Amino acid sequence: MTMFSSEAGARAGQVQPMREFSFSEREFERARKLIHRLAGIAMSDMKQDMMYGRLVRCLRAKGLKSFEEYLDLVEADRGRERQTFINALTTNLTSFFREPHHFPMLAEHARSRAAAGAYRVWCAASSTGEEPYSIAITLAEALPATRIEIIASDVDTQVLEAARRGVYPEARMRELSPDRLRRFFQPAPGAGQGMLQVRSELSARIDFKRINLLDADWGLRGPFDAIFCRNVMIYFDKSTQRRIIERFRPLLRPEGLLVCGHSESLQNHADLFRSLGRTTYAPVLRSA
Repeated sequence: MTMFSSEAGARAGQVQPMREFSFSEREFERARKLIHRLAGIAMSDMKQDMMYGRLVRCLRAKGLKSFEEYLDLVEADRGRERQTFINALTTNLTSFFREPHHFPMLAEHARSRAAAGAYRVWCAASSTGEEPYSIAITLAEALPATRIEIIASDVDTQVLEAARRGVYPEARMRELSPDRLRRFFQPAPGAGQGMLQVRSELSARIDFKRINLLDADWGLRGPFDAIFCRNVMIYFDKSTQRRIIERFRPLLRPEGLLVCGHSESLQNHADLFRSLGRTTYAPVLRSA
């Protein structure tokens, strides 16, 4: 049975489940501003229940009695708890060869540059690794004799660690052909039946690192042949999107690719990137 919360900040007329901790409108607004400042994530008014559900585990883990105490701790912290806060509020939804139309385009682009030295890609939201490994598989098949360098980054340290391990249940690999499974994966030692691990020949091509797209220095050396930043911009407000897109451009080769997610568009940034179709873009070349 659903009950009204005794929380003072509950919206008038809104049915709330009984909560273990009070989470007032003021505390929600404070947490919302904090995640925006730390990671650029813009939380709507409708995300209060989601935020409570994710952060309440952090309160329990620290033995705290209120959200005010927890937010004080995060704001005073410069390391572990601040990262835990970011990890808790980061959404990670991914799969192998998600939005599959991007990968044939990547393969074609890579083959067109096969004689131009190493092919370099930055995957700017690696999540648990399925996307950068899909990129690596595509390039290993398209450029068998070319050096491939992939930087895979995320703001969430927990998903990065899972990506480095590269261990997945076979049931999540339905998009992979039997040939790809044999070539690029092997049974994961000690992980149980039905668990596969990325082969070292593939994982060696990927450098996983934590990068917050709001950081002043990403610590990256260009140029890249392609940047994948899929389904990330939707979490940022328009001014943050613009700043990040402006910083992508000088990191790409003049003929490079910027690949976005299915619900993202750069039509408001036509001075920086031109469309190649289906959320894939190339830098606008500036005249001398």
